Order: sequence, then structure tokens, then C-alpha cells
Amino acid sequence: MRLRVGMPRRLIVVAPHPDDETIGAYALMCRLRRRGVAVKVVVLTDGAASHPNSLRWPRRRLTAERRRESRRVLRQIGVAANDVTFLNLPDGCLHRHTVPARRGLARALGHGGPALVAVSAASDAHPDHRSAAICASTLRRPGLRVLAYPVWPAGSRPAGARALLLTAQERLAKRHAVRRYRTQAGRITDDPQGFVMTPAQIATFTRPCELFLDGRR
Repeated sequence: MRLRVGMPRRLIVVAPHPDDETIGAYALMCRLRRRGVAVKVVVLTDGAASHPNSLRWPRRRLTAERRRESRRVLRQIGVAANDVTFLNLPDGCLHRHTVPARRGLARALGHGGPALVAVSAASDAHPDHRSAAICASTLRRPGLRVLAYPVWPAGSRPAGARALLLTAQERLAKRHAVRRYRTQAGRITDDPQGFVMTPAQIATFTRPCELFLDGRR
């Protein structure tokens, strides 16, 4: 079944980590920006847990670079730096910081009228993603619609998900965008336990559709 988003006034994309916004909702952001819809992104955690043992990439350097990666990709699709908010909460333990996460989301949503919110799915395998979904589910505003995008495990297709079909051009652009998160795609080589997106995962993340669930379920 295909996703119908209509013409919301605003789109708020909630990313548990820097890169989830692109993995989960790149085409959605692109299409709505082309229609003139205001797009904001809220990144909840600092992303520092991806390579905790790297000596060349200590926490401060890694978090700064992960922010730059998100800003560069988002700028290419028309989302300005001042429309990207980093709450800088600790990666890997978002469940302990739901109060500041909820406050940050409420501030980003503001009182600007109806909005569409896209957030990671409550069924995701990563605990930070589940916590992000719980935080977004508490938002209450007139005209608010919440969609949930699955990320982990890569390639998951939750029952009831609706598909936003990508054109060949959109799919290629998304693949290039995902690869631009280089800290997650092999740039950091001195932490054997660090996270690396494999080519197979990148291919799966840039499949011919983006999937979304009703985020209020």
C-alpha cells in the first residue's frame, strides 16, 4: 500500500542518531522541500557510541564530524543548518534521557500549527530508536500526524507499513547521501569493534521505497 502524505505545513524528522534522518526519510524530505514545505530535523543523541575505542576519533571529534555529515547531506536537499537541531544526548542510553528528549521535540514542534512528524519505529531493534518513538508518541498538538520509519534490522518490512516509492533518480541520490556519512561507512579504521555500514546494508537502506507506519499505534 502506498503512503499518502498530502501537503503538510511542516515536516519534523526525528533522528535517534546522525544519519537516521537520511536512512529513514530522505525521499520524504526531498519531495516536501520541493513543494515548499518547511522541514526541520531533530537529532536526539550525539552518535558517539559508534566507535568508542577509537584513539584517532575521540568522542568530541567524532560527534563534531557526525554533525557535519548530517548538515552537509541536509543542506544538499534544502534543509538549512539552522533547521537542524542536535540535542547531544548520550548515544546508547536514550531511555535514561527521555525528559530532555521530549522537551527538545516539543520546542522543535512549537506552536506553528499542523505538522507531520517522522520518527524511528517503536519496533526497531535498536533501543535508542524505540526510545525516540516513545518520546514522539507523547507529542500532542492539533493537526499533528506521526509516521514511523523502520531502520533496524536493515531491510525490515513491518506489517502494515505504507510505501513511498522512489524514482530511480531519488534512489541514486539517496545512496550517494547515505555514503556521505563516512564515519559510519568505513572512514574510521582504528576501532575493530566500531560500527561500519556494509555495502549490503547501504543497498538495503536505499531500496526502491521508504516505509512508514502509523506512529500512534
